Amino acid sequence: MIRAIVTDIEGTTTSISFVADVLFPYAREHMDEFIRSHRDDAEVRGLLGEVGKACGQPLDDNQAIAQLIRWIDEDRKIGPLKALQGLIWEAGYCDGYFHGHVYPDAVRKLREWKEAGLDLYLYSSGSTHAQKLLFGHTEYGDLTGLFSGFFDTRVGAKQAPDSYRTIAREINLPTHEILFLSDTASELDAASMAGFNTCQLSRENARMAENHPCATDFDGADAFIK
Repeated sequence: MIRAIVTDIEGTTTSISFVADVLFPYAREHMDEFIRSHRDDAEVRGLLGEVGKACGQPLDDNQAIAQLIRWIDEDRKIGPLKALQGLIWEAGYCDGYFHGHVYPDAVRKLREWKEAGLDLYLYSSGSTHAQKLLFGHTEYGDLTGLFSGFFDTRVGAKQAPDSYRTIAREINLPTHEILFLSDTASELDAASMAGFNTCQLSRENARMAENHPCATDFDGADAFIK
């Protein structure tokens, strides 16, 4: 019996184009200005220090900014970059520059599943802060209350089975009582190896996974909750 659902975001609840064409360009465009205007904030200074550690040497602010922009261009999933992107996106959301995109079918089913007593969780390579911003500023209002928890790569890489075992321990459920939703085969493979039930969301021409059930939207995924 499924008692909890863990869902990916990009390509699953949310359009890939929103992340790729709205969020990433906004962070890239505002990275320099944000760091220079917040360079004395303790949180930002700490994150700039982490950029240097990731590069193996101390960096001045100009070098750190250049490195962060390079990581964006390379689509690198590195902790201090994700954290700084989240801080920049927060300003964009609060200023009304954009709203978090969530598919209508995802909103509807997440609400139904929550009402039915299922626990819902997010697991994304984006920071938990970024996740809460996206779901807290949607055109449907603040959806963060639907979720019992948020996970990012601090629990491990999404392609690593141990990451899913860690999530199961943290939510205190056996893996066979959890359903994982994602558009990405390698993530589904890792979750399945950990003992999760899986379902691929084949939105936006996602490459079909051979060894997992598949649905085109959250309505179809509902069939795998039993």
